[in-house]
Amino acid sequence: MIGFFIALISGALMSVQGVFNTKVTESSGLWAANVFVQFTAFLLCLLEWLCFDRTSFKDVVAVEPKYFLLGGVMGAFIKLTVIKSMDALGPARAVMLIVISQLIVAYLIELFGLFGVEKQPFSWRKVIGALTAIAGFIIFKFK
Repeated sequence: MIGFFIALISGALMSVQGVFNTKVTESSGLWAANVFVQFTAFLLCLLEWLCFDRTSFKDVVAVEPKYFLLGGVMGAFIKLTVIKSMDALGPARAVMLIVISQLIVAYLIELFGLFGVEKQPFSWRKVIGALTAIAGFIIFKFK
């Protein structure tokens, strides 16, 4: 049950962060805003690590396969694409499409067992759920 609430908080924070980042981009520039966002996230993570964790960075770089270390690079492009999509579509439409994309890609990762995730059997129920989300976006899109 705690995972359910954490996921709800995560989604809410992502939506608010997207709006905040888009507004910062309007007064600066796309990459300047992205640098600021990533830098402040770095500072907070560094502080948390110094105060609570202290896991060795050797453990981080020892991860295999090495392409798993690209999460930070992807994070920069996630910020970029969220800002651009919110600017172009507005927060609600952008978030709906982002969530639909996340849902479909996550299901494909599970379905094919990509990136070391345990492979799951095909489920029409999940496909129908994704199609329902797409239909919901189409209905939401029209005034």
